[in-house]
Amino acid sequence: MVYITSWDEFVERSIQLFRADPQSSRYVMKYRHCDGKLVLKVTDNRECLKFKTDQAQDARKMEKLNNIFFTLMTRGPDVDISEVSGKEQSEVQPTKKGRGRKQ
Repeated sequence: MVYITSWDEFVERSIQLFRADPQSSRYVMKYRHCDGKLVLKVTDNRECLKFKTDQAQDARKMEKLNNIFFTLMTRGPDVDISEVSGKEQSEVQPTKKGRGRKQ
């Protein structure tokens, strides 16, 4: 199990791995608080891809990867993932007005 150093390479190879065999693919996240490290692993029992980071800014990237995998798992491996982003538009709630008196 070798760690992939490039985030873009990890994302591309993990999506290819999932699309090749979606029934046996797994996506695992592990955070070690004592080390402050996040490890992401995608495997299909034959090939294992791992990415390790200690940067807080990679949390946004991880969120986008989670959304990509959720989309692939729910809609099927042949879906176009180009429109998947970190936050879906339907999740954004409108802002509430103040608690002042109604006039």
